[in-house]
Amino acid sequence: MTDHTSAAAWPPAPAKTERLVLRESEARDRAAFVALFSSPEVGTYVGGSRPRDELDRAMPEVPGRRRGLFVVELDGAMIGMITLDRRDPGRPGRLRPEHVGPGYGAGPRPEGGEVELGYMFLPEAWGRGYAAEACAAALDWFAAAHPGEPVVLSTRLANGRAMRLAAKLGFVEAERFEEYGAEQWFGVRAARA
Repeated sequence: MTDHTSAAAWPPAPAKTERLVLRESEARDRAAFVALFSSPEVGTYVGGSRPRDELDRAMPEVPGRRRGLFVVELDGAMIGMITLDRRDPGRPGRLRPEHVGPGYGAGPRPEGGEVELGYMFLPEAWGRGYAAEACAAALDWFAAAHPGEPVVLSTRLANGRAMRLAAKLGFVEAERFEEYGAEQWFGVRAARA
């Protein structure tokens, strides 16, 4: 469900921040994708890691090349990824009009499926502000490409780093629910119309 970028050119030109570049995936990112998805630390809050040898066999030559996925690069090397995908309307967590308030763009979609921010970073990139910097740039790109459309985010309530990042990025709680055997936090970042 990644039709959210259909009105915008994809891939967009690389977005540069003070320290990072957000860009489309390339073949040189393959080893970093394998490391990301096989990392037990990364897997803690996203359903677990996968065996490295299994990923190495199954991973395409250019992994992650699709609409809505940005590679986050630092000094020429991938350190993480950001996704902006339509949320499965069948999942728990619903955006309601009171979550975005008057004067805010399109508001919730009646059928669900709002755009959801996702991100994963290699453990060596944690604690340095890269996730905040990269997510802010991706959200800025999305707001320019889709004015007035809110973005949602869901994370385990127990993931303190993700909860702090959500607040820093301007997400506010819409609801909590149980999913994947843990309490989840569902937030929204409403965009001004």
